[in-house]
Amino acid sequence: MTTQLTLNGQRLTLNAPENTPLLYTIRNDLEQKGTRFGCGTGNCGACTVIVDGQAMQSCDMQLWAAADKELITAEGLSEDPIGQLVQQAFIEEQAAQCGYCINGILMSVTALLKTNPHPKQEVLHDALNRHLCRCGTHVRILRAIDRVIAQLNQQVIA
Repeated sequence: MTTQLTLNGQRLTLNAPENTPLLYTIRNDLEQKGTRFGCGTGNCGACTVIVDGQAMQSCDMQLWAAADKELITAEGLSEDPIGQLVQQAFIEEQAAQCGYCINGILMSVTALLKTNPHPKQEVLHDALNRHLCRCGTHVRILRAIDRVIAQLNQQVIA
């Protein structure tokens, strides 16, 4: 089956079975290795990508569901102004340890801040709820997010 989608700003036509998990297409066919395989059931968040502005787990989403949608992977964050701020803040706060979960977290945080640049703590915690991080960098992750929110507040005021 032929599926068209936009990945990191580039329009693509893919020839793959429509029931292929989106994660497999992203990693194997499109070679976007920043999208990780974690649990395979949509529970850990390592495979999170942004689909039409929303953070989605790509392991339990089939290719047909991504047809004609805009997808952003971790590799595409550097092209997004908020994605750039999020990446830089995570680097400055050293918010990653092993790095396995962090790309999915970056995706969820970027998607949230693009739609809600001043989220309440409950909203932020809800956005991070589907992400499992065993390294224990949660405090640094939250500090990095607070740093981005502060920068976004300064941009609005300036």
